[in-house]
Amino acid sequence: MPNLSLRARLAGLVAGSILPMIAFAATLVYLDYVRDRDDAFDTVLQTIRGVRLELDREIQETTARLQVLALSPALQRGDFAAFHAELQTYLKQFPGTSVLSLADASGRQIINTRRPADTALPPRGNMEALEQVFRTNRPAYSKLFTGNVSREPLLTVQVPVLKDGQVIYDLATAVPIGNFQQLLRDQNLGPQWTLAIFDQSGTNFARLPNPEQTVGKRASPSLMNELFKNRESKLITTTLEGVELITAVSQSPVSGWAVAGGIPTAVIAQPLWRNLAITIAIGSLLLATGLAFALRMASRIAHGEKLHALLINELNHRVKNTLASVQSVAALTFRNAADPAEAVAKFNSRLVALGQVHNVLSEEKWEGANVRQIVDRTLDPYVVRDSRRLHVSGPEVRVAPRCALLVSMALHELATNASKYGALSGDTGDIHIDWTVSEADMRKLRLSWRESGGPQIVAAPTRRGFGSRLIEQSFSEQIHGKATLEFKPSGVVCTLECAID
Repeated sequence: MPNLSLRARLAGLVAGSILPMIAFAATLVYLDYVRDRDDAFDTVLQTIRGVRLELDREIQETTARLQVLALSPALQRGDFAAFHAELQTYLKQFPGTSVLSLADASGRQIINTRRPADTALPPRGNMEALEQVFRTNRPAYSKLFTGNVSREPLLTVQVPVLKDGQVIYDLATAVPIGNFQQLLRDQNLGPQWTLAIFDQSGTNFARLPNPEQTVGKRASPSLMNELFKNRESKLITTTLEGVELITAVSQSPVSGWAVAGGIPTAVIAQPLWRNLAITIAIGSLLLATGLAFALRMASRIAHGEKLHALLINELNHRVKNTLASVQSVAALTFRNAADPAEAVAKFNSRLVALGQVHNVLSEEKWEGANVRQIVDRTLDPYVVRDSRRLHVSGPEVRVAPRCALLVSMALHELATNASKYGALSGDTGDIHIDWTVSEADMRKLRLSWRESGGPQIVAAPTRRGFGSRLIEQSFSEQIHGKATLEFKPSGVVCTLECAID
């Protein structure tokens, strides 16, 4: 092994200390990206599922109205003139319906509300859905086609007209394409979203953005391959405009139509590259600083193993100081952790929670923080889907920075526990947070956390984790306050007391 110089040895030591830290930070950034990507997939799927449910509701309402019309006594006795008048009345009551049509099994139109009664009419332009109605005795929903009377792109809802248990006619209504386009616009999801509705063949009949260029076209190849494989799916696709999307698909069990949509992958990937660039830049700066320091120290060492050892010890001391704050939180988080991935997620979420209250304190120039701001910033990620489950009350009061940090960390731990095991783990639980200022001593804050409506607690946990230790010990040891944590059958109750100043 070559005899390396003191400078080379010190440079290797610095690199060996800083580079793993850079790799560790980059790994955390990537894991955060993976979590954000998975969350984005879930959010997109829930949104698309909501659009599909709204589509199903409108189609089922239209189907139900047609089935009522199919029971008309005038239609049953073959009085088509009277039934035509009934259809005209129906159109006035439901102006969103463009046309109604009655046809027999051969596709011959008997009534079309766009033409006067007793007018000769062309046959139906969509025999596939009509044949399905006569074959199955059930409602059918057409693919996109061009009507023989209107000469416009149409989608129809068709129901059987029964007499003595046999299908004698097909009653259909054409749903205006604009209705579906308006349904997409009503979602108000923002310009970054792409939404589309497809018929059973994968033909687009409503879309945002660029409906003029895309309606009537088939889905892009990357989406078409997966569009009807499953009822719901999540995948990466490329739009007709060439934009890569985080995509979800939900197929309607009612009509067989499919709703698809997504957001650009760049929305998630851009923060990844930005954070990696920042991590590498800071790591490189630390590495360059460490190397410069090591080389400068080495140049001052004249000779001797004693000075050499002193230099190494000094360098190790400075590197350890750099990692001290991260090591303290990491040690508590990863100690006795059964699942490394879960431990990494907890470690990352605690740093994020600490960063939230740091943002509040920074906005106030570290002169203190408003308790309501602390509560809102800390709990916002946990109640973003239903803020009505969070009940917050208390006077306007500001607390010192140290108290603000500990209150925020305690609320984060309580909210994390509630989302996994407590009131926020289901659909019905509530969180009640209120605070008061002691009347006897106007300088003391008393904050109460109370859960209700969640799973019943059978017994208090026998093992105290990082969150319990933080809540119960940090208030008394670091700010001379008080914290009590109770596991009641109705839910967790926590009381925090600390000095305002």
